[in-house]
Amino acid sequence: MNRKELIEYIQQNYNAASEYLWAKYPNYAIFRHKSNSKWFATIMDVPENKLFDSGSINKIDIINLKVRPNLVGSLRLKKGVYPAYHMNKEYWISIQLNSEFDDSELKSLIFESYELTQ
Repeated sequence: MNRKELIEYIQQNYNAASEYLWAKYPNYAIFRHKSNSKWFATIMDVPENKLFDSGSINKIDIINLKVRPNLVGSLRLKKGVYPAYHMNKEYWISIQLNSEFDDSELKSLIFESYELTQ
């Protein structure tokens, strides 16, 4: 799933508008609950070398999601899943968009993140 499709999916299914909070990072979109304003997803473009030892500064799109701590380790074994970028790595993961990560599993994890942050 690409960035545009994912933003549309979240907006339609969670009634959450994308917010762009930082002028320095115009592609960083956050999504909040209407009821408590807590973030449940963040979509960003970050240099590859911030996530893994590639040495590359090419930017890739990722989504940060909250997951149950007992799932973090097993999810990070999957291709395209990394320790969360700029979030608590015990509770959050980063998933590379346009990777081999399954779209239905991604949607399930968005739902879980939404539920965990209510």
